[in-house]
Amino acid sequence: MAMVCLTDFEKYAQEHLSKTAWDYYSAGADECCTRDDNVLAYKRIRLRPRVLQDVSESDTRTTVQGTEISFPVGISPTALHCLAWHEGETATARAAEALNTCYITSTLSTCSVEEIVAAAPNGYRWFQIIVYQDRKLTEQIVRRVEALGYKALVLTVDTPYAGNSNNNIRNQFKLPPHLQFKNFNGLLQQETAGQQKYITSDPSVTWKEVHWLQSITSLPIIIKGILTKEDAVLAVEHGVQGVIVSNHGGRQLDGTLATICALTEIVGAVKGTIEVYLDGGIRTGSDVLKALALGAKCVFIGRPVLWGLAYKGEEGVREVLQILKDEFHLAMALSGCRNVAEINRNLIQFSKL
Repeated sequence: MAMVCLTDFEKYAQEHLSKTAWDYYSAGADECCTRDDNVLAYKRIRLRPRVLQDVSESDTRTTVQGTEISFPVGISPTALHCLAWHEGETATARAAEALNTCYITSTLSTCSVEEIVAAAPNGYRWFQIIVYQDRKLTEQIVRRVEALGYKALVLTVDTPYAGNSNNNIRNQFKLPPHLQFKNFNGLLQQETAGQQKYITSDPSVTWKEVHWLQSITSLPIIIKGILTKEDAVLAVEHGVQGVIVSNHGGRQLDGTLATICALTEIVGAVKGTIEVYLDGGIRTGSDVLKALALGAKCVFIGRPVLWGLAYKGEEGVREVLQILKDEFHLAMALSGCRNVAEINRNLIQFSKL
């Protein structure tokens, strides 16, 4: 079957992954309202294309944190890539390197950061970090990824506790015995059996931990999990370099805003002082265009990468990224935009939001 759009990869993954693996990847919290609305919200946004703009040449390149990437789509941190493909995160890293975009490695990866760097030594990577009750453990991981050449830390702030996934509860999902969260190997007294509790952060974490992280690293800090202008303002006040508007793919608190709906108030709140990114619900190139028009500097995708892995490993992820890049290129041209800088709020019909 020809794979021509991201939903083709979704269908393939659902048909070929085990039910337990599919349910884990597709899980949303409670009734999955937020998970589903992340996707559906884009369909309610209408574009206002300009014509006769000479789009014979167009350029999809942009920068994130001062580094050029080939198009404004990166890879969000997701766990357990080896559940979809035996090479796991190393395959994902090679695909991101091949497409010259940003890959955010999850703390809960099933390949170690050393394996990931070795697999794609020239890739541009950020690392998603969780602040644990054992601050020394967090500090060890931070120093390790900094030494390996990761370029930013992405602090996940929306997991004081794990969201309620009905299917995962029904399946009694646990880390499969043949897999490990390899970044913890050698750091914990109990290995595989003890790793399950490191899925969530210390629930006592507050904004002061942002300053603590800044005290132990020189890397830029991006906060992932912002959904309100109040928290966006606090992020700026605490000196971070960016925020990712995210509801954890709808896996944490059901009933929150779709990320694309939360984006505009956050962009307005930070007033251009830091970069604003977004994840959740991106399925087409026109979705990318809409997010950039509403103020996102770059978007990140999670589940589609896992679908690509399930299809054909590195090659599958490359195909997913290339399809999005080609669709975005076309959507730009059909909207009258020759480069990313020309994408702005005038492309959006606000009365339809």
